[in-house]
Amino acid sequence: MAASLVISAPASGVGKTTLTLALARAWRNRGLNVQCFKSGPDYIDPAFHAAATGRASVNLDSWAMDRGTISHLVSRGADADVVLAEGSMGLFDGVAARGVSGTGATADIAEMLDWPVLLVIDPSGQAQTAAAIAAGLRDYRPGVRLAGVVLNRVASPRHEALVRRALVEAGIAVFGALPRHAEISMPKRHLGLVQAEEQAEIGKLIDEAARFVAEHVDLDAVLRSAASWSPQLAANGLNVAPPGQRVALARDAAFSFVYPHMLEAWRAAGAEIVPFSPLADEAPDASADVCWLPGGYPELHAGRIASSARFRSGLRAFAETRPVHGECGGYMVLGTALTDADGIRHEMTGLLGLETSFAKRRMHLGYRLAELAAPMPGHQAGARLRGHEFHYSTIIAQPDRPLAVVHDATGAIIAETGSQRGRATGTFFHLIAEDR
Repeated sequence: MAASLVISAPASGVGKTTLTLALARAWRNRGLNVQCFKSGPDYIDPAFHAAATGRASVNLDSWAMDRGTISHLVSRGADADVVLAEGSMGLFDGVAARGVSGTGATADIAEMLDWPVLLVIDPSGQAQTAAAIAAGLRDYRPGVRLAGVVLNRVASPRHEALVRRALVEAGIAVFGALPRHAEISMPKRHLGLVQAEEQAEIGKLIDEAARFVAEHVDLDAVLRSAASWSPQLAANGLNVAPPGQRVALARDAAFSFVYPHMLEAWRAAGAEIVPFSPLADEAPDASADVCWLPGGYPELHAGRIASSARFRSGLRAFAETRPVHGECGGYMVLGTALTDADGIRHEMTGLLGLETSFAKRRMHLGYRLAELAAPMPGHQAGARLRGHEFHYSTIIAQPDRPLAVVHDATGAIIAETGSQRGRATGTFFHLIAEDR
């Protein structure tokens, strides 16, 4: 039996990730096995979770995944002592239209798994009102249980006392209060947190966060508030087909956004993954039968990609006989050109006609449901794919045959159709699952 909690907040930017990492490392330092999950489509936080716990973390997504898939994924916590699911945005924030098993809200996961919520509250600029917010979240949805609260960024002992008293009077447990401590803030980039593998000091940062939180939070009381949970046998597993038997996977600082459950599903289906680095000017393995370019930050490395002659020529040669697919940043690299934030145009691989620009930032964000008009690796024409799109590039040209009819979460058709030319395909969304 594992002690299980969902860590959430009223909004983004309150400190969910820092608290999750700190608690995970603090309990791991006590000799406990800790398993983390990430609610929603964020593909950066799971790498931080793995750094804190030493165990792979995966996403749980109620909009894109059915209950069987979610049950299958959480079963990896069967041998853990503590299970933590970090939420995204605010506790009840999701899309307007229901997906496969929910709206993508953290509350969906909490209710589905019957795990109580540990709420992170930042009372900056307020005092007793923080208790009203916590009480509102506690009472908003009957199926969601509140374990208690950790206060973050309290200004002074007097400030803490005012907020604590109001919360206790509202019948809400307070497990601790964290003073402002800038040294443990996680650095950010426009898509969210900077990736864990980009930070050489990530271990020290998490250790400091764990030390700080252990000083100010009653870890034993938090554990006592958790649910005693053991996984139920899942009726079905992951609904993700591998794109091929031997997959050449671009993997480096420019190509790192890939959902862990996707790679696990490919391997579980018998596929072999052969990583290569375009930034090191490596070409895809000649023995692979498909090449997959994930998203990442190609705009930060566009000059190196453009000058990587061996990678570009090797990928073009590969695509003459075998399929190549790119997601988001990988799709941009399959295109003709990418203009960076400084307005410099860089030639890409030219397998597709797509041209994108970061000179004028335009955010594209949200869930996507795509019906394939043409096959792509692992999926036939007509397949309905669920994914998520998040980038700041502008489409200058997208002249090739559309790969899919793509809808947002409201059902509206969007212009980011993806592309297909010859054996090359690409999408702006990151694939999460195929509808059964």
